[in-house]
Amino acid sequence: MSSLSTLGLAQAIGLVLSVMFLSYVVLIVLPYRRHRARPAGDASLLEWHLFVPARDEAAVIGGTLRTLRGRFPAAHVWVIDDASLDATAEIVAAAAEADPQVHLVARRLPDARTGKGDALNAAYRRLDAHLGARRAAGGAIDRAGVIVGVVDADGEPAPDCLDVCAAPHLFGDPEVAAVQVCVRMVNRSERRPAPGRGRFGNFGRRMLVRMQDLEFCGPIAAVQLTRQRTRTVGLGGNGQFTRLAALDEIGGLVDGRPWHGSLLEDYELSLHLLVAGLRSEYTMDTHVEQEGLTSLRRFVTQRTRWGQGTMQCCTYLPRIWASPHVTSAGVFEATYYLLQPWLQLLGTFVYGVPVVLLAIALAGDPDVLDTFTTPGGASLLGLYAVLALGPFVVWGPLYVRRWEPGVGRVRALGFGLAYAVYVLAFYVTSWRAFGRIVRRRSGWAKTRRNAEVTAGPVALEA
Repeated sequence: MSSLSTLGLAQAIGLVLSVMFLSYVVLIVLPYRRHRARPAGDASLLEWHLFVPARDEAAVIGGTLRTLRGRFPAAHVWVIDDASLDATAEIVAAAAEADPQVHLVARRLPDARTGKGDALNAAYRRLDAHLGARRAAGGAIDRAGVIVGVVDADGEPAPDCLDVCAAPHLFGDPEVAAVQVCVRMVNRSERRPAPGRGRFGNFGRRMLVRMQDLEFCGPIAAVQLTRQRTRTVGLGGNGQFTRLAALDEIGGLVDGRPWHGSLLEDYELSLHLLVAGLRSEYTMDTHVEQEGLTSLRRFVTQRTRWGQGTMQCCTYLPRIWASPHVTSAGVFEATYYLLQPWLQLLGTFVYGVPVVLLAIALAGDPDVLDTFTTPGGASLLGLYAVLALGPFVVWGPLYVRRWEPGVGRVRALGFGLAYAVYVLAFYVTSWRAFGRIVRRRSGWAKTRRNAEVTAGPVALEA
């Protein structure tokens, strides 16, 4: 087959995939645009326990504790110190001594630093023992009314977060087992994220943070709203809330491990709830803020871990397909999501081959360019570009309209174009994740905070 024939075939496959993806984007945009806030509930009707995994988090954990205890005085906060090599444990221990609703869950080597899921399981067992002691003392415990939240060590839930989660359509409904709230970047408007660098360096880091905020408030929120219809809402690592009774049901009471071994332990929990027939919901009516990464290297490390975790969760596909609790639409949505990293590997060839082959063809015969500058060829290339870029660029204006109404149209379009570039990183992280799987590397790589000015003792495994 000639290079031009191969080029044409690759273009055809790319057009088909682009049309499919464009149709998917249209499908998720509709509920996103139609969303309207619903009435909140009363958090005091439920009991709240917030789990905060912490590994070398001395730079942020003190502020997080102050925020959580100040905004949610009735909630218990359980900080899991995962054998930190800095002052994390000391900071939390001092807070726990002064406040009986702050608890330190100390993990020690060699049993520590084995993943976020294991850290959460340790807190689950401590909470179970805590409630058992209360019950033994004559207290009544309704485990269905106990809500376990997971907040990052730099997480800041909105002041209304628990009330919104207690809404009649969320935990106010006894059928709802879990709720995920929208995630935002707390430093999304910071003008100089790297004070020691110049204008260009700060612009790049500022845009990286803004794209993370756009991603979570735009495409991810839209996907989650659509998942409400397919009953396949996914839980995230920050801002997830689950009934203790649901954690018990999916294995917690059997082996003390409701969270399992995937590098994407949050979504893995979603899959366990899904196949058990337990309902998860998502809300955009409140949010939790976290620190957006300003370093491209740390961003790639984080997303490599997420991509590898998604690939690992593909082992759940047979259980999803066989579960009587998952609808046909749910099977399709969950399958599509789990296959995304693999499709990105395929997309590297489908979208990259035309560019490479065209370059080779032009090097051998510059007149080949005439084929693509004829009216028909130019129109085809234009359509190809619109279908390839449109599904990403559209999120700029959509994001601005809902979340940043003060931003002008030109900047909104600029955000969309920047997002089209931003998503290219996922092709890189998918290949890195695949490489780690091939090399049988599954260590959990902790993402350093922006406030950590030195690498210190933290191992970056990705």
